Amino acid sequence: MIPTERAKKSAAAMWAKDHASKWAGMEITQVDEGKATLELTVAQHHCNGHGICHGGVTFMLADSAFAFACNSRNQAAVAQHNVISFTAPGRLGDRLIATAREISLTGRSGIYDVTVTNQDGQQIAEFRGLSRTVKGRLFDE
Repeated sequence: MIPTERAKKSAAAMWAKDHASKWAGMEITQVDEGKATLELTVAQHHCNGHGICHGGVTFMLADSAFAFACNSRNQAAVAQHNVISFTAPGRLGDRLIATAREISLTGRSGIYDVTVTNQDGQQIAEFRGLSRTVKGRLFDE
């Protein structure tokens, strides 16, 4: 199986059980080995008391993109440590785009950077996720 096919099949298997990302309104728009892009349109229920996208929603979007990138090889992987820096607010109606890319994969440990932008390309946040592979596969191959 070629890497892109494996990544897409892994994403489909994860998406089928990912009720949280679906509940939040996310969509997978791209996936490949070590990469994933998820998108979300900021709705009223995503906004906090300042009238901007809640940081937890932005974090959740970035974390989900990270998850699909680090599970793209059909080896179960979980988050070991994540950190996010917010650079601009997401606003009601914005289309947030989280693009995850693998920086390093050594043994069972991976490092992934996720950039969250809006529909105009303005950076909203920068996220770094450290993954750890665990026992299990997403699908039989």
